[in-house]
Amino acid sequence: MNTLIVASLRSSTGKTSCIVGLTEALQKKVGYMKPFGDRLLYSKKRLWDYDAALMTGLYALKEHPDDMSLGFDHSKLRFMYTQESIKDKVFDLAQTIGVGRDLLIVEAGKSISYGTSVHLDALSLARYLNGKVLFVISGDDDTILDDIMFVKRSVDMKEIKVAGIIVNKVHNVDEFKETYLPEIKQAGLNVLGVLPYQSELTYFSLRFLADKLFAKVLTAEANLGRRVKNIFIGAMSGNVAAQKPLFKKEDKLIITGGDRSDMILAALNHDAAGIILTNNILPPANIIARAEESGTPMLLVTPDTFQVVRQIDRLEPLLTRDAADKVELLKNIVKANVDIDGLMA
Repeated sequence: MNTLIVASLRSSTGKTSCIVGLTEALQKKVGYMKPFGDRLLYSKKRLWDYDAALMTGLYALKEHPDDMSLGFDHSKLRFMYTQESIKDKVFDLAQTIGVGRDLLIVEAGKSISYGTSVHLDALSLARYLNGKVLFVISGDDDTILDDIMFVKRSVDMKEIKVAGIIVNKVHNVDEFKETYLPEIKQAGLNVLGVLPYQSELTYFSLRFLADKLFAKVLTAEANLGRRVKNIFIGAMSGNVAAQKPLFKKEDKLIITGGDRSDMILAALNHDAAGIILTNNILPPANIIARAEESGTPMLLVTPDTFQVVRQIDRLEPLLTRDAADKVELLKNIVKANVDIDGLMA
């Protein structure tokens, strides 16, 4: 069984998205585990890792999401396990999940050092499982180069097999290859692929927002799959808002108080993707009926408009199991830009 440990030097580099793209492109039987969960998801009175739940949902894996991780909390893991027992537990978990699979993908924590104090960092996982490490690196061009050179010069790679590096979210791929790739190759590092930045992958769905904001869905639940590309804060009259250029754009989300009937009507008249009603105020029944008739989802939340905007601003656009278009896009990006044969050699 081949084992691939997917690691990154920083958080939010797109490890999980790359894993999904690779899984789609490989068309093999793939197993997945994430020994140290770092994205907690509370569901059905149990703690899961979000990425484990995503992979289970996308690929109908037989393992339950909470069986793919040893834990989520440093202090609890430090109390429960020694280094030797952690090693044994990870090995046993890999043997169980890897049965009947062509490839076992092990996703490491949010950075290369995450989990070091409890012996669950990326390099420790590679040593326990004798697997190859794939580094996913992203950021601006200089940050990418810094991280790649840091791996080469400063990371202890004793007994570690490195599959290579995937550079992710690059805004100008041709320029990056021309300017930086020769220096990286001269350093002896194997770049398996340079993936272009895709704005489509950064857009939230209304369902994702509803889940994250703990919103009550008032209307058009069937249309929660709509993508939000623009956000408009409705802190003015509907007539004034309608004159703003942003208000005329497609796939916009309007955030306003439930008592702002003029703003809600303006949003419905200008084909909003969805409306978030703040302060837990319900609009009049005739407006709710009109939103349902037009197929426009309305979400009701308790916080005020300013707090909701701050919450959305802090959200990371994570992949969801119902985002078939994003999954297809990731597959095509990986197939077009990653040396799959080199990765699996």
